[in-house]
Amino acid sequence: MRLRPVLVVHYHEISLKRGNRPLFLRHLRRNVERALADTGPAAIEQLSGRVLVDLEDHPAPEAARDRAARVFGVASVTLAYRTPSTLDAMKALLDRLLEGRSFASFRITARRAFKTYPMSSVDLNRALGAFVLARVPTRVDLEHAEQVIHVEVLPAETYISLDRVEGPGGLPVGSSGTVAALLSGGIDSPVAAWRLMKRGCRVLFVHFHSVPYLPATSQAKARALVETLTHWQYASRLHLVPFGEIQREVVLSVPPPLRVVVYRRLMLRIAQELARRAGALALATGESLGQVASQTLENIACIDEAAILPVLRPLIGMDKLEITTTAQRIGTFETSIEPDADCCTLFTPRHPATRTTLDEIRAVEAGLDLERFVAAGADGAALETFAFPAAGAAAIS
Repeated sequence: MRLRPVLVVHYHEISLKRGNRPLFLRHLRRNVERALADTGPAAIEQLSGRVLVDLEDHPAPEAARDRAARVFGVASVTLAYRTPSTLDAMKALLDRLLEGRSFASFRITARRAFKTYPMSSVDLNRALGAFVLARVPTRVDLEHAEQVIHVEVLPAETYISLDRVEGPGGLPVGSSGTVAALLSGGIDSPVAAWRLMKRGCRVLFVHFHSVPYLPATSQAKARALVETLTHWQYASRLHLVPFGEIQREVVLSVPPPLRVVVYRRLMLRIAQELARRAGALALATGESLGQVASQTLENIACIDEAAILPVLRPLIGMDKLEITTTAQRIGTFETSIEPDADCCTLFTPRHPATRTTLDEIRAVEAGLDLERFVAAGADGAALETFAFPAAGAAAIS
């Protein structure tokens, strides 16, 4: 019996979108196509409540499954095998799939996509369960089964799977617009960008560096982080903004305690200009309330006043342990903890103010040529592009 593999991709949150569901499904289908672009032939079909990926001639179905399981918007993926929707055909396929397998306990989870099928889900569970018991020395365990056998009965055919991989959930990247994320070399900002991708945003990255005043190590880290995060959104842009000369000029006229807030306001202004040019509708940072001096509520309020676009902070209520755990899970942690010399270490006062006021900041900014700083940062930014898979570079738009 020749096996006919297929990925059954389930989604959850998208199904709640009602009138806008077709838009989200188009983004989901496109992102699944991008994720599988270099793995082999994969024909994608939209069915009711699921996306079907035909892998009949695919060289590595397991690799395709693992790629699809990283697509935002996906609730779960099963590597299943197709068979006609008759009980005898299901048993024949199960017989093939169970060859060489052993498990202490199992359960059958049968679902009918159409209720006119002559057998109920309970009847299918019993019939197929009895078939498994006759061939494998095992027992039924409905609560804590070692092996779960998934059966999905559709009108034309049935899909049987021995595995299910959970997806990341969320919304498909691209369905919620574009944001410009300020990316440092630390742990927090890559996690913030990832969380926005999970909400359907395409993320444009902006990294501030202080070359030649500091080594170029922070730029290398930014590139490595963007490369990792591109696995989740398939195409990325990174703007490398020269900030050292701007910092040097700020030092000449701004008192030390206020410099951090002034730096952050300038970063927002520059990122906002880059966002405007790219059509992004919001800014994003990795700030968490109270974590460092610039992240007190008073300082955050002063920093936000410099921006016209909304400033999103997806980590604002998370603690460091929660952020670190997410960074480890998404693969950015090891890069983030590598030593570097980013712009935050240049001309930074030992004791920054934690409760600045707008009157103080406006008074010191009156002596700065803010428009020139913003133009110098935005016009001097070097643009780099990333794609995953590499063959998808032409898809960056």
